[in-house]
Amino acid sequence: MKIIKIGAATAAVISLLSSSAVAEDAKPKRVLKNNMQEVYKTLPVSVDNIFDAFSKGEFYGRLRTNAFKWDWKNDQVNDDNKAFGIGGSMIYKTAPLHGLSATAGLYYANNPFSSLREDDADVGDVKAGKDTFSRYNVKTDGDWSMAVLAQAYIQYDVSKTSFKVGRQIFESFLTKSNDTKMIPNTFEGYTVTMNEIPKTTIRGAYFNSQKLRDHTTFHDVLTFKDSSGESWNNNDDAAVHKGLNYTNLSAKGKEENELVVVDLKNKSIDNLVVDVTYGSVPGLISSLTGELNYKIKLGDKLSITPGIRHMEQFDNGAGEIGGASLSGTLAGLSGVQRGYKDASTLDTSLTMARLVLTDGILKVQVAYSAVADEADIVAPWRGFPTGGYTRAMAQYNWRADTKTTSAEVYYDFGKAKILDGFSALARYAIQDFDEDKQAGGVQADSNILHVDLRKQFTPTFDAKLRMAFVDADERVADGVDKDSYNEYRFELNYLF
Repeated sequence: MKIIKIGAATAAVISLLSSSAVAEDAKPKRVLKNNMQEVYKTLPVSVDNIFDAFSKGEFYGRLRTNAFKWDWKNDQVNDDNKAFGIGGSMIYKTAPLHGLSATAGLYYANNPFSSLREDDADVGDVKAGKDTFSRYNVKTDGDWSMAVLAQAYIQYDVSKTSFKVGRQIFESFLTKSNDTKMIPNTFEGYTVTMNEIPKTTIRGAYFNSQKLRDHTTFHDVLTFKDSSGESWNNNDDAAVHKGLNYTNLSAKGKEENELVVVDLKNKSIDNLVVDVTYGSVPGLISSLTGELNYKIKLGDKLSITPGIRHMEQFDNGAGEIGGASLSGTLAGLSGVQRGYKDASTLDTSLTMARLVLTDGILKVQVAYSAVADEADIVAPWRGFPTGGYTRAMAQYNWRADTKTTSAEVYYDFGKAKILDGFSALARYAIQDFDEDKQAGGVQADSNILHVDLRKQFTPTFDAKLRMAFVDADERVADGVDKDSYNEYRFELNYLF
């Protein structure tokens, strides 16, 4: 197995960012969570005239680089691959004027170094690193760069309610920015956030298009492939339902779709957090998810939090069109097929539970998830239905009859005053897929060890190394290991 090597280009970026980094006691305008979600610490203050609305706005810059190495165990079946991206973003927020403001975010990524990427003809082999470029742009134009206005929205705030119209990030159970590569996953449409009820947040979203991380244009929220049959010019998310493709959906007049999300968070009862999420692609599929987390204090800092999440998925016509499997292999079929009890329905459910022990420095979690032996979960919006419970890096464990057990440990060496700015996470997951469904596109059982190491050099400059080691069973049909691999990722971020 080959561990990723940092080339001269990456070393140059490290040098540049280190020399540009501000003093460690500087107050950053925004920070990054461990999952790379942005948290704004400084926002423009309200003004009373149009000139100040623009002159007193805020710019938020970011330089970043990402490197990837994917090493298959069986390279007779799969091809090892690598990827690299360098780029950044500039976001501008106007100052609010009578509650009205605007935000625009321009993003750029490129890999100008041929030695750090695959050949143009082999972009389809790239796994995790594919989001550092657009496969469609490389295929059609040989262009390894991406430039896109991923955020562009108008915002209006009144009382404790906020409205947004345009291209935006919407972090929810179903939809996330998932900004762990170069450019975030964003949506175009309308959102409202209401905090009028004490200890309660209610949100609604109506999106008519989505832009996945490796796209430079917005596309349908659900449809796989475009009218020409091109796989990479519409919703080609790794978790997309391939049976819900342009050909199949257009035959029913459903090739253009919208995504509706409504959620509620309530903290009225001490130590209890209640979350409810409704999602729908009207006329095709919908879901209702409830989650409870109750924090039990065991001491001054120590607590234990049991949590449970249940998702019900309702077939509103999508199953008959695309079938019960995300692979699309059951489209047009019915009855018992390839391990699925009813090939023509997407009615199903997903249940998971976890137990979290933490003292603010150490966090230990054990979790379990189980998908009903009915159909696969449809969620190509980067929210990850098992996220926060049993999902490990680059895993999609919401296929029908999949059971996952996981354990993870997180330790903040900085808070423990051992190593300033350093934290580590280790997660181990045992994934039990249904062997009978391998004919329908499901992978073999696997165990995965996932490790994250993060160093915050200054409040605005950090580095992150991620590794995954996947040991999978051989496939039932041919006795070949197609699912074992090692993966390595290295990321640098500098905010200004």
